[in-house]
Parts: sequence; structure tokens; C-alpha cells
Amino acid sequence: MLELQKLGERICELSQNDFKRLPLSETMLDAVAEMRRITSNTARRRHLRRLGKLLREEQLEVIRAFFDESDSQHQNSTQHFHTLEQWRDRLIKEGDTAISSFMQEYPDADRQQLRQLVRKAQKEAAEGKPPAASRKIFKALRIASE
Repeated sequence: MLELQKLGERICELSQNDFKRLPLSETMLDAVAEMRRITSNTARRRHLRRLGKLLREEQLEVIRAFFDESDSQHQNSTQHFHTLEQWRDRLIKEGDTAISSFMQEYPDADRQQLRQLVRKAQKEAAEGKPPAASRKIFKALRIASE
């Protein structure tokens, strides 16, 4: 029952676009809309129990698959972000050798732009300035990896 209540809470927290993709009955849609209007904590807890009961009659496999896919996409996105951060740090630290490695993995990237940005980032780091070039490197890496 607690699992269904948590699932109901996650459904209520979805954005409108994601919410529309779920195959929910009219009763469940009305209950979720009502839940979004409730502000009292006690009433929200009580309504979560109601959502849990209503979810028993829904297509739980489809709903769980939706959230599994959503969680997987989020995890992949986060992993990609961390990989780009590691590339940026490596480029600033190693310079041309890291640029060559990056170009082997992403041949469509602009080598000249990366070199210029890496030099600027190294200079900014040496002078103790804010990392504006470092941010630009990250943006260029993100574009090159798409």
C-alpha cells in the first residue's frame, strides 16, 4: 500500500506533458487534479491513501515502466553531464594531448575553437579569474557530443 501511495505522489509531481502520457482513468485524473489543489498536510496524507487505493485499479505495469524509463533517461543524462565535466577538466589540465583524444572520440568538434578556449581557461586559472572560458568549453563539448 505504501508503494502505491509513493507511486501516486510521483504521479502528482509530474509535469503536465509527462502526466498526459500516462494511461489513467477519469477517476484517477480527477483525484490527481484534486491532490494538486490540496494544501493541508493532513488532507494531503489522507488523499495519498485514496490515490493508493485508486491505483490498484490502474495499469500498474505501464505506469511503473513509464517511471523506470524516466529514471533511466535521467541517469543517462546525468552520466553524460559528468563525462563532459571530466573531459573539460582533462582538456584544461592536459591541453593539446587531451584535445587530440577528444577529437578521436568526437571528430566533428571544432579543434581550433577548443584550443583557443583551453588556452583562455588555463590563463584564467593561472590569474585567478572567474572560469568564463571553462564554461564555454563545456558548452562546446556539449554541442560536439550531440
